[in-house]
Amino acid sequence: MNVPPESSARVDVAGHWPSAFSAAEAIAGGTDYADLTCDEQRVLWVEFLPGEGRSAVMEWTPDGIRRLTPDGYSVRSRVYEYGGGALCLAGDELVFVNEADQQLYRQSLQERGCKQLTGLDNRRYGGLVFDPLRQRIIAVEEEHLENRAIHRLVAIGLDGQRQLLAEGADFYNSPCISPDGQRLAWIEWQRPELPWTNSTLCWTALDDHGLPTAVERMGNDESLQQPLFGDRGQLLCLTDRSGYWQPWRQVDGQQWQQLPSRNADHAPAPWQLNPRHYLALPNGRLAVAWSDQGYARLTVTGPDGSTERPLAQGYTRFRALAHNHTGLFCLASSPDCSAAVLRIDLDSGEVKALAQAATSLAAVDISRPESIAYPTAHQETAHGFYYSPRNSKVILAKDELPPLVIFTHGGPTSACYPVLDNRIQFWTQRGFAVVDLNYRGSVGFGRAYRQRLQGNWGITDIEDVLAAIDHLGQRGLIDPHRVFIRGQSAGGFTTLNSLVSASGRFRAAASLYGVSDPLQLRAVTHKFEADYIDWLIGDPVSQPEDYQQRSPLAQAKAITTPIIFFQGLQDAVVLPAQTEQMVAALEEQGVPVHYIKFDKERHGFRQPANLQKVLDAELSFYRMYL
Repeated sequence: MNVPPESSARVDVAGHWPSAFSAAEAIAGGTDYADLTCDEQRVLWVEFLPGEGRSAVMEWTPDGIRRLTPDGYSVRSRVYEYGGGALCLAGDELVFVNEADQQLYRQSLQERGCKQLTGLDNRRYGGLVFDPLRQRIIAVEEEHLENRAIHRLVAIGLDGQRQLLAEGADFYNSPCISPDGQRLAWIEWQRPELPWTNSTLCWTALDDHGLPTAVERMGNDESLQQPLFGDRGQLLCLTDRSGYWQPWRQVDGQQWQQLPSRNADHAPAPWQLNPRHYLALPNGRLAVAWSDQGYARLTVTGPDGSTERPLAQGYTRFRALAHNHTGLFCLASSPDCSAAVLRIDLDSGEVKALAQAATSLAAVDISRPESIAYPTAHQETAHGFYYSPRNSKVILAKDELPPLVIFTHGGPTSACYPVLDNRIQFWTQRGFAVVDLNYRGSVGFGRAYRQRLQGNWGITDIEDVLAAIDHLGQRGLIDPHRVFIRGQSAGGFTTLNSLVSASGRFRAAASLYGVSDPLQLRAVTHKFEADYIDWLIGDPVSQPEDYQQRSPLAQAKAITTPIIFFQGLQDAVVLPAQTEQMVAALEEQGVPVHYIKFDKERHGFRQPANLQKVLDAELSFYRMYL
């Protein structure tokens, strides 16, 4: 148990601790970064501005940081709904995706004016890569027709001219161009596969017009991601054919060899476009981020892999690696920092934070994660991070154990990370313990662990939730009779099904745009996830009973736990009608329910006032049932 050192700390009942760390401060500390890129003079990234509810491009040079995005624009792609790759440098200009219309805009680095490059309302863009030889942007294009979406790889010239590069596959990701501009590579996959189950690496030479010639492919019951060309033109890619996403290199035509690396995932699941978790450096070196029991490590390896040098050891998550002659740049997080832009000197190892999300919490008040690996069903092991109550002004009453809030991440093929999360600190400041679960099916623990959720969604994750309560209770870390559970999106499904399975073990729960009826989700969801539910549960035609048994809506009579629901009315993933049916079913049987809806929110809330309201309302709701 974290015991504050101050002898003047007052004793108070857990769950009711007073704290100056308000919901507004927790949300204000929610700055995040994405799409980092650089050239030899500058570093650019997209920064989410929680106070404004929009994202802007920031530029760092040795002279300081400035915001480049004019008022009235927000930089974010919604290709596949989850976006990514919304920014790229194009010489002395940048090109970005504007969130409101999903079109490409061109902006000089010296001026704040923007020029629109594309203008078709039914198309979206993301995964941007600059082709300097031909002065064009290579991008994933998503065209929305009446009843379907079509995806392609296209090139958009800086004059607005469009060229078709590839079509016919259901999905594309991570286009990259060789240093000499003569070759193009990308990832594609076909339904019903998902990018983390089975995908294909494609590469081709480009003709005099910049168009692909004969396309070569690699992929056989494996997930490939993040292709890149080294400084000498060699093609690299991550593949999980060995059981983990590890780097491989093309050595001769179709011949590939695994590069020396840890038996660990070197990337999470590719939910977004153009992720970058490893990087080819000069002289055959690699910078790689890999997962060690949920903690990310960043290392540089020599050409033969015989040397491994750790970097930025105080950080536990790394994304968006880039480099120039001055060093390595990345987005990073740690238990004391929710997000930072780092510059790392590859000679000395010196780390400098170019930008960093702020928190108003003092170091003594931050609850830090403890990694837990605990036994669950079928003699298997599940993972998570435990946070004890932490408030320097208050301590637990004598012989009292803290109530527990369980966080169930979305995805569900995703993960939680051991980094500063102000939402978690909001609870630990008030005397709650928190466990953030990486239930079986989460990423970062290899392909076999990730595949455990195939056909088992609503079973395996629930087993792991209940086993976590038992584990923490047996260790004397929580009061097993005062447990709360919350989840967003797919985490809402896990939350609601935990109540179906063991409603008496929870005092109250929160569902944030959570899935309550997988059949409804399957019927209306977007193309990227159109086959996901079948992978997670099964074929609804041949296995209708599985959908019935794992539908919180169909099993609502088993729920007696009070629940608070939050829903965005513009949500295109979990439609408001789904949540409203769940609310009505529970109200009909007399379960205490509170329903809060937001007119202008989509799948994942962004407006600061709404995010604050969620935290305050959820806290008030839980306190009613402590």
